[in-house]
Amino acid sequence: MLIYPVTDTTLFRENGFTTILGAEVHAPKTTRGVDWHILAVGLPPDFPTTSDSETGLTLARRCAEAGAFVAVAHPAWYNLELEDALALDAAHAVEVYNHTCGVRTARGDSFAMWDAMLSAGRRITGIAVDDSHWHVDAPDAFGGWVMVKAEENDPDLLLAALKEGRFYASQGPESAELRRSDDTLVIRTTPATEVIAVGPVAASELVHGTALTRATLPLEKFAGAWCRVVVRDAIGRQAWTNPLWLD
Repeated sequence: MLIYPVTDTTLFRENGFTTILGAEVHAPKTTRGVDWHILAVGLPPDFPTTSDSETGLTLARRCAEAGAFVAVAHPAWYNLELEDALALDAAHAVEVYNHTCGVRTARGDSFAMWDAMLSAGRRITGIAVDDSHWHVDAPDAFGGWVMVKAEENDPDLLLAALKEGRFYASQGPESAELRRSDDTLVIRTTPATEVIAVGPVAASELVHGTALTRATLPLEKFAGAWCRVVVRDAIGRQAWTNPLWLD
């Protein structure tokens, strides 16, 4: 049996700060023969650990059925196969940037996996995290964020927003607005040097400048498919919107 804790953090909730219970859960085995890494945010405190007969697929489903927001955790870090990622049918999101994996192993970026899943027709969102282990030799905190749109700083409302895709992922840049206007996307951000829309195969649109705070991107290249927007600032930090489907 694989053991993992669901730590009760409710004592730390106060005005202006809250917590959501969760865990990184594990079960055997991926097609590469290693244990699954699955992120489950919003688990009940008494969520049962993995049984001896459980697989990653059934564990992810059980997490979702218990009310959790489920993500494919750091797939680039442990070289997860695309067929495995697609098999996790209960997953809401892919962990597309993991800061500690980037700092310690140079495998923090899982955008190729995300785009491959999107191109396979999987309507899945993308999150960025610290996954900080507070290493002294390689500081790994405060490098990945999920920026959620919710009416209040309340665990239930935040969890609902995550499941509905009302968020974007970031290393630091912020986006105040993303809206579709006819055949274009309009985005407002903190100062950026590039705003890029990317889609299937090599489809892309770019706006480049100095201290950009607004960009308009045509959608013609992405008709019938999907696109997502990347914002990059002057020191190389990025933010990533969830995909827009244009079918």
